[in-house]
Amino acid sequence: MLQTVCVSSPGSWALREPDCHHDGKQASRKCGFVRTIIQHPCLRHDPKGPGKARMLKKIQICLCFFFVSGILYEISLLAGCFFSYMPMSKHFLTPEQVLNLGKSIIFLETTERLEPPPLVSCSVESAARIYQDRPIILFMKGLTNNTALDLNSSYAAFSLLSSMKNVFIFPLQMETVFQGTPLLQWYNQVVPEQEKNWVHVSSDASRLALIWKYGGIYMDTDVISIRPIPEESFLAAQKSQFSSNGIFGFPAHHKFIWDCMENFVLKYNGNIWGNQGPFLMTRMLKAICNLTDFKGTEDHSCQNISFLNPQRFYPIPYPAWGRYYRVWDKSPNFNHSYALHLWNFMNHNRKAVVAGSNTLAEKLYKAYCPTTYEDLIQNAELRDFTRSENAT
Repeated sequence: MLQTVCVSSPGSWALREPDCHHDGKQASRKCGFVRTIIQHPCLRHDPKGPGKARMLKKIQICLCFFFVSGILYEISLLAGCFFSYMPMSKHFLTPEQVLNLGKSIIFLETTERLEPPPLVSCSVESAARIYQDRPIILFMKGLTNNTALDLNSSYAAFSLLSSMKNVFIFPLQMETVFQGTPLLQWYNQVVPEQEKNWVHVSSDASRLALIWKYGGIYMDTDVISIRPIPEESFLAAQKSQFSSNGIFGFPAHHKFIWDCMENFVLKYNGNIWGNQGPFLMTRMLKAICNLTDFKGTEDHSCQNISFLNPQRFYPIPYPAWGRYYRVWDKSPNFNHSYALHLWNFMNHNRKAVVAGSNTLAEKLYKAYCPTTYEDLIQNAELRDFTRSENAT
């Protein structure tokens, strides 16, 4: 039971029940917010003069100050308004503290590289802009707890992303991620150096474990967000009757994701690309749903899981991925899409966004990740030009 602290005289305190009665009159006031209930101190009539009354008034003011401070602290821990109160303190939060806020947007980097390239930066920035009330988390395998990620980092993308109030960059510690899941035993037995597709396989496993433990949305680092996804439990169709695993979302502890992790281990074959990724998602979905071809832009639903139309994320299919880096006479509006997958895995020639090229990709950068475009595309080209001029 909540109790009220009442000041009866200087230096003395008494714990009372929530309702304080003096002279038959109720004198308690309650101010409730979050988990803190503030009770106004109950003043007694003091016949000894105004001196003690003034002292009690000062005590009241001090108590109110501490209570208000407590309220503000509680407010800062709420997911909905979290990011308005903590531009500095976010750097001291742990991954678990942020993930436990719920509804995170999760990105993974399972290579050892430490500098996010422009496309990764654009993916994270666009998500941060579209989902301003949700934590955006980039896990990077190359980071350690001792890696300094302050705003003066030598990596331009780190400074850019760290300055965004709802973006968090954490080390990816796989053994910790797999704790409490069917994937831990597999992880302890597998030999990464002997795995043909370890970067992809470890990413496939990590995204399943993180979404199962904490819920939210997983996105590949070549996905540009253009509007919010209205679904909570969903898979993204790459084409009719075939699911991708490049973007999906579920609440924490969803049975489908647990079943996927069990099948990941049971049917593991690291030599087949995608066996633990899109092929896994597809075979698990087919096990519980009768998949049919899409007609128009309709979505399908089965077992409370939305199977979203290819137009939602893959309006340009992977055989035509190069169209993102071409100049269009008339750019598509993508009115039926929530995000765009740029198929970086297919980009073997490393096509990149170039300032002034007027390609579709450049237009997407300008519209959905303008800071990345300015800092990592325009300014980078200017810096390179200046260096070359100075060298001559």
